[in-house]
Parts: sequence; C-alpha cells; structure tokens
Amino acid sequence: MVSALRLACCLSYGARRALGKALIPLLFAISGAAAAETTEIVALGDSLTAGYGLAEGEGFVPQLQGWLVANGLDVRVVNAGVSGDTTAGGLSRLDWSLTPETDVLIVALGGNDLLRGLDPGMSRSNLDAILTTATARGLKVLLVGLPGPANYGPDWKAEFDAIFPDLAAKHGVAMEPNFMAGLAEAAGGTDPATIRPLMQADGIHPNSEGVKAIVGYLGPKLRDLLAN
Repeated sequence: MVSALRLACCLSYGARRALGKALIPLLFAISGAAAAETTEIVALGDSLTAGYGLAEGEGFVPQLQGWLVANGLDVRVVNAGVSGDTTAGGLSRLDWSLTPETDVLIVALGGNDLLRGLDPGMSRSNLDAILTTATARGLKVLLVGLPGPANYGPDWKAEFDAIFPDLAAKHGVAMEPNFMAGLAEAAGGTDPATIRPLMQADGIHPNSEGVKAIVGYLGPKLRDLLAN
C-alpha cells in the first residue's frame, strides 16, 4: 500500500486519478476488515438474560458488555433473552438469533424448565440441539446452567443437574453450572438472608447489584473463552 501511494506521487494527474479509484475498494476492504474484528456475542436466555425488572443499562447484557470492554475486549453483546422462555423456546428462535457476524454464543436456559418441573429429558434434548447447531457453525460457546431444586425429588434433581456437565463434555464447550454463583461469592455464602440484598423483591431475579456480582463472576470465564 505504501509503495503504491509513493508511486502515485510520480504519476500524471490522470494516472493518479485512475490509481486512486482503483485503491478505493481496497481501502474500504481494509476498513471493513478492521470493523469485523469486533467480536459479536449472542446471549441466548430467559428473564435472567433479558434483564427482567431492571432499568435500561442495569441488566445482564449491558453490564457484561461494560465489563468486557473495561477489561480490554472489543466486543458487542447482543441480548437474545426472552422472559419466561424455556429451553424449547430458546431452540425455536435460535436460527434467527444468530447472524453471520456471531462469534460466540452464551446459552443460559433452563430456569423456567426447572420452575415448571418439566421433564429433564426434554430440557436435555433441547439444549443438545442448540449446542449441535452452535458448534456446527463454529461458534465458541459458554453453557450456563442452574442447579435443580429439591422439591421434585432427588431423582429429578440429579437428572436435571447432570444435563449441563454432560452436554458440555459431549460438545466440547465451556460450562458454568450455576448462573447465580456470583451472588454467593459476593455475599460470602449461600444463606438466603445473606444473598437477599442482591435480589429483587420476587426473590428470583437479581437486582442491579446482584447482576454486577454475577457478571463479575462470569466475566472472567468468558474472557478466558475468548482468549482460548
């Protein structure tokens, strides 16, 4: 490029003009390549991803975007969270949630499956299909789960809890078994009374400070994934 520009200085006006026109597409191509370096991360999830009950800028996606940028990463995090969505709902909208620019997929689904006590076998099948599509497209994936409750019985809980490590191993993707793990880390324990200040009044969704704690825990895992 430098040699071409030096050569242009020695050419006649007409030749310089012709050469300039020839260089324009190359300059646009270089500019486009630089813009393409921004990593697009799609966060596919439910209300925890969507930012339920929080003001604009306080939800999981904008706080994660801010954390990653503050840590020197050139990323764009896309909010593909839908409140109330199950693993089946996430699978049904996966194709139009991803774009040719998507590089990384965060899969944070299963919370509504466990709240409704749905068949863990169906949850496993849906997540398996999501990961199959993602890995076939060459995407990096962070699979984020939630621990199953005990009120459906120990067998149900064991079957549900096994979904995330099993599928992560099967597809060779990164995994965090508990979306809410950052709350316990920030609060210094799992006692509900200790964690309550980080939760909204419904006791299900984190407040802004709770999301900050979650992002502080998940952010390094995503950073490591991007650096791998």
